[in-house]
Amino acid sequence: MHTNQTKLCWQQTTTTTTMTDRTSGSGSGGGDSGGGADEKRGSSGTQVVLPRSSLPGERRVIRFRTHFVNTVVDVMTHLGWQQVQGQEEWDMNWCDVGWVREAFDGRQLPDHARVPHFPTHYELTRKDHMAKNVKKMKRKLEREEGKAAAKRCDFMPETFWLPHDYRMFVEEFKRKPGTVWIMKPVGSAQGKGIFLVSKLSELMEFKRDTRFDHQQRDDERQQAYIVQRYLQRPYLIGGKKFDLRIYILVTSYNPLCFWLYREGFARFSGAPFSMEDLSNAFVHLTNVAIQKQAADYDKSKGCKWLMSQVKRYLQARHGRAAVQKFLRDVDNIILTSLEAVQPVMFSDKHCFELYGFDILIDADLKPWLIEVNASPSLTADTASDYRFKYGMLEDMFTVINIDDRRVGDEVRVGGFDLVWNDGPVHRPNPFNPADKSTPNSNLGGSLLDRKENLLHIHKRATEKLQAKQPS
Repeated sequence: MHTNQTKLCWQQTTTTTTMTDRTSGSGSGGGDSGGGADEKRGSSGTQVVLPRSSLPGERRVIRFRTHFVNTVVDVMTHLGWQQVQGQEEWDMNWCDVGWVREAFDGRQLPDHARVPHFPTHYELTRKDHMAKNVKKMKRKLEREEGKAAAKRCDFMPETFWLPHDYRMFVEEFKRKPGTVWIMKPVGSAQGKGIFLVSKLSELMEFKRDTRFDHQQRDDERQQAYIVQRYLQRPYLIGGKKFDLRIYILVTSYNPLCFWLYREGFARFSGAPFSMEDLSNAFVHLTNVAIQKQAADYDKSKGCKWLMSQVKRYLQARHGRAAVQKFLRDVDNIILTSLEAVQPVMFSDKHCFELYGFDILIDADLKPWLIEVNASPSLTADTASDYRFKYGMLEDMFTVINIDDRRVGDEVRVGGFDLVWNDGPVHRPNPFNPADKSTPNSNLGGSLLDRKENLLHIHKRATEKLQAKQPS
């Protein structure tokens, strides 16, 4: 067994790595807003992990395995971690969701080993499963606490699962003439297979497909879709539609523990919004993979704003109080979604997951949950996008703490704020320690002191390890 150890040392962590061409990989598999197929190297192999020890006051050398070539590899390498191949032992396996579903067995892993997905992530990240779980939670709240409490689940447009809910959908369609509906394949990403309908006749070809029949074998059936009421009055900036990508890091489902990243971004459509042409994807879809195909797409500028920019814009237009209410509504969406899947989520101490929540704002400043991504794109579209994702991943690995870079009692790590730890976490008030009035959620908050925060965290961790060193 390889037991290479490194003596304790503390060095300032920087993010001055030169941007490399990472346009071919995305996230931890699949991607949802980036470019094309992932570039892979090596093979997934079989699960081989051996326990590794470290002496008091020493940090072990972290070994990682991955077949992706993207920003996350830059970060792990810059942290001093060593990449391994094939059957070599590993501490971090940055794998895709397929590997976790098919090969993960936490019983064979030492305590420190980590993988970036939960085995039943699809309960949250498949559109049909998410809708089912949120509806189930709403019914439970209505029974136990009443209709007022159940309103916390009213953050998804009316949703039906086809073919299962086809008759119910037709009844709802007829009750609301003039409503536009959006069709989405339950297992697709990057805007693939999405289309809008305003007439039942536009759905009949889909319905007549023989693969739609429940009697067909699973591998012969037409891909399942969800159909949702299309939000026809989205909030516009510069006349264009956009949605928000918000990053949530879940480190445990039992008990529930999650962190929110302060920065995120808005993804804009390339064409002015209009309901005149329902077939124009450049108007109605904000996926970067779609917008990149437009003839006038400018790769150097991209089609994104940082979340902090959006927050400042909204505050200038609507005032601080209205934006604070909007942000608390976003907090509710995130917490309620995670609580809805908590009973059916297989939680293992070796697993964590970085989710990309996609949220649309309507003209009344109400947020709506569109979907949750298990493999948010980590491919950089621009230099600023690279810096943002690099910093977020560096902070994420500090939270995971596989290499003892923090003490463990922090409520903020770089750009991540601990929002829920088996209960709400409140922002510390240095003037009144007993004050528990402000949630520790700061979406769109400042990252100016991020480096200073990380240095302080790393210094505390180093001092703790130094205290353990044999005299």
